[in-house]
This record gives sequence, C-alpha cells and structure tokens, in this order.
Amino acid sequence: MTPEQWSAFLEVHKDLPREGPGAPEDVHWALDRIGISGSVDVFDAGCATGGDTVTLAQALSEARIRAVDTTEPFVAHAQARLAPFGDRVRVELGSMAEPGGTYDLIWCAGALYFLGVTEGLTLWRDALKPGGHVAFSEPVALRPLSADAAAFWEEYPQITDLAGIEARVSAAGYRVLDHRMIVGAPWLAYYDPMQARIDHLQATNTDPVIAEAMAECQCEIDLWHAARDEIAYALLIVAPE
Repeated sequence: MTPEQWSAFLEVHKDLPREGPGAPEDVHWALDRIGISGSVDVFDAGCATGGDTVTLAQALSEARIRAVDTTEPFVAHAQARLAPFGDRVRVELGSMAEPGGTYDLIWCAGALYFLGVTEGLTLWRDALKPGGHVAFSEPVALRPLSADAAAFWEEYPQITDLAGIEARVSAAGYRVLDHRMIVGAPWLAYYDPMQARIDHLQATNTDPVIAEAMAECQCEIDLWHAARDEIAYALLIVAPE
C-alpha cells in the first residue's frame, strides 16, 4: 500500500468507533467466564480506536490497563476516549508483540492473526502472570466456504474451522477453556458506521484515491452481507497448560 493509499484508507476509517467486529457483551462474557476482577493488570493488544478498551475499563474498575496499537490516528482516537479513566488506563503507540510487562489478562480482538495464533500465544506466555488468561478472537470457517465467503476471506488464506484454531492453541502449549462465536450484530457494530462514513464521503469527496479506498471498503461490506450467516470470529479463552 502506497502512502497515498494508506492515507485514503485512514480517511475512510476516520473516527470509526471500532476497527473490527465485536460488542461489549463479548467482553463481559469473557470476563465472567474467566472470573477476573479487582486490582488486575490487563494488556489490550491491537486496541485500534479503543472500542473494547473502554468496555474493559468500565467492567474492571480497579484494573490497570495498557493498550497498544501501531496506527497513530487510531491511538490518538483511543487516547481521547480513554482519558476519563485517568492514569490507570494507558493507550500507547506500540506493538502487541512487545507487552512490556506481565498481566492477568491479555485481550486481543481480531488482531492475533497478524502474529499467528501459535506464534503470538507462544510469544505472550512470559507476559502472563501465574493463573493468567488470553482472550482473543480469530476468523473461523463455520462450514465449507461458499464463493462469497471465500472472496470475503481472500486475504486470509490461513482461515480454518474451530478445530483448526484449537490445534494452533494446543501447539503453543495452551488449553481452550471456552469459546463463543461472534456473528451478526457485532459485525454490524463495525460495518454500519463504516457504511455511514462511505455515504458521507461519496457526497463530499473528489479525490480518486479516496474513492478507490471507499470502493474497496464497500466491496468488503457487500461481501459480508452476501454471506453473513457464514462469516464469524471465534472468541476463545485460553490459558497455558
């Protein structure tokens, strides 16, 4: 992606509340299943604009949270959103491959595949406190992919079914404690604001590079709608063996 294309991508994604599917209910489910509370340390790996970081900060009112992302405009957006929580929530420009401490929970929504499930979990083992957990969401094939679903996941050929994800978790020396599928409404929480942003830009934009970025995002949205019952993330709670 050229600098101009990256700038156009950021213009389409400007001020979106999320940079991937998810909902507060998913975060609360994971926290409840883990049974985490009190003065704990949390690492939000690949926090994007801070959608889940806000929920983590609200749900864990005594927690110390470090959230990182590599995209500066996303970090600036997240910092503004998390400012009301004060010093106990730090949002920083950084790599999820460098946790920079030890944690009771590592949360990673739709970003672990950048490292690889096995590779990322292996990397994070030393960043977990005794009894610590990782909760992450990963693209999952619910069934053999239709043509529309295959086109949607074209840029992620490593996609596999739940058993395949569990095998990658096991290869890192972790066990799966529970999982749930992220389907339907959590995807709309991502795509509806993006669609509104595209509609706005179509009425005001004259830049052909931005128009190309809008077309790519619109194609993604349309492919999701065409196969929405087949397209999901699996949210898994895992811990070292």
